[in-house]
Amino acid sequence: MQRRTTLALATLAAAALATPLALAQAKDVKIALIYSKTGPLEAYGKQTATGFHMGLEYATGGTMTVAGRKITVIEKDDQGKPDLGKSLLAAAYGDDKADLAVGPTASPVALAMLPVAEEYRKILLVEPAVADSITGDKWNRYIFRTGRNSSQDAIANAVALDKEGVSIVTMAQDSAFGRDGVKAFRNALKKARIVHEEYLPPATTDFTAGGQRMIDKLKGLPGRKVIFIIWAGGNPFKIADLDLKRYGIEIATGGNILPAMTAYKQFPGMEGAAYYYFGIPKNPVNEALVSMHYREFKTPPDFFTAGGFAAAMAVVTALKKTNGDTDTEKLIRTMEGMSFDTPKGKMTFRKEDHQAMQSMYHFRIKVDPAFAWGVPELIHEIKPEEMNVPILNKR
Repeated sequence: MQRRTTLALATLAAAALATPLALAQAKDVKIALIYSKTGPLEAYGKQTATGFHMGLEYATGGTMTVAGRKITVIEKDDQGKPDLGKSLLAAAYGDDKADLAVGPTASPVALAMLPVAEEYRKILLVEPAVADSITGDKWNRYIFRTGRNSSQDAIANAVALDKEGVSIVTMAQDSAFGRDGVKAFRNALKKARIVHEEYLPPATTDFTAGGQRMIDKLKGLPGRKVIFIIWAGGNPFKIADLDLKRYGIEIATGGNILPAMTAYKQFPGMEGAAYYYFGIPKNPVNEALVSMHYREFKTPPDFFTAGGFAAAMAVVTALKKTNGDTDTEKLIRTMEGMSFDTPKGKMTFRKEDHQAMQSMYHFRIKVDPAFAWGVPELIHEIKPEEMNVPILNKR
């Protein structure tokens, strides 16, 4: 009797010791997804959310679990407001006990959020905010980014425009996104020269005054004359209404979401560089994304859908490597230098600044009656090793 009692007590004690560990491993992995569900960049934000959920489904084989732990996504709307994004991230880490966060859409919101990740010592995976300063002088070790940065955009676009005798005027929004983009573009140019930088309020709809200033800077110059546009949202291509062709002035820009690219039909032959276009990458992950998106929405996935998908692939890849352990220090050690598959092919988090190194796509616009937008035809895949993306965080 005594022996049975002792055995029973030992079994209970062992179970008691095992239970906290088992419960700890069984609890949900909580991910906060903070993005512009509403606000000026709503279209971008919704694509990111769609892509993120599809990416989680794909990466987990439809189970929404990793290493036996269920993944729960807590969505929050920052409305494109920096102060709101900052408080939402603090609430996600503090009140919701999120293990890590993904987002936001706008660069000013991301910059406001960076110190919060450091304060709570939890990872913020930035997608798709672009400003160089996010992984540059405002960076901290808790920040990773799957989205491309301004330098990657700029270096890729310089491939298309950086030729002797080319005079360029940049037109950008007066924001972290716009100013970082122009700075990176200027630094990437070796042969062409920038003769003027035009910064306009982010919500500008009337481009007449800015357009006239840009024309005045370019119209008397010899050689090729280009207005290079760095813009998010709205329709900056309204400057074409100012009859730029009369002055021999071209428009150039990078890739964009499909609705924005309807304006590209006005510019057949225009060259630039894109982060993503659904018809360009040839790999199983992109095929899966395109198939899933057509099945659900009867339309192709867009620019930021691919980014959300890539962020989900990064999260699940890291969690598989840690066997579901969400300890921040373990995740940082795992993710530094980590490669993972995405709709764009393989990406790798650079150890120095946690920026995802990735391909970009040099394109030329073709008009195809089957599509409502100007179709970017691939000229050249610009691989990560072809881009000397600067490390700007002084780590």
